[in-house]
Amino acid sequence: MKEEHNVTGTETEASGKQKKDTRNTGPGRLLIAVYAVFALSATARAGYQIATKFSEAPLAHILSAFAAFVYIVATISLAKPGRTWFKVSLVAVLVELVGVLVVGAVSLFDPVAFPHDTVWSLFGRGYGFVPLVLPVLGLLWLNRRRPS
Repeated sequence: MKEEHNVTGTETEASGKQKKDTRNTGPGRLLIAVYAVFALSATARAGYQIATKFSEAPLAHILSAFAAFVYIVATISLAKPGRTWFKVSLVAVLVELVGVLVVGAVSLFDPVAFPHDTVWSLFGRGYGFVPLVLPVLGLLWLNRRRPS
């Protein structure tokens, strides 16, 4: 009699073998931790800016809140197993990369557009350029841990 077992989000059936989703192990844990720190710091920054200085630079403060949302989604999706969460991670990290490149370039070439800094201003200079490097590392990690 063949034994039946459920395949969870951490396992997939490929060629009769079970393969674990390993995005949240090893160096992936460090990546998730860095994303979590950025989710917290970006959320705190956006909350403070919106509560105290929103009228001075609404676009910058809305972008700070958007960056916080992206970091939260990236953190959660990188920590969760499964193909769907992998896709969510990929989209979040790609949005982050595009955001930091666009906001970084605009803030560099048109500083009047961003009278207050965001997490992504000047390619994340205020955060040691980690916002520029983080999505690149995230994409490399996701590429190595692509579900089969």
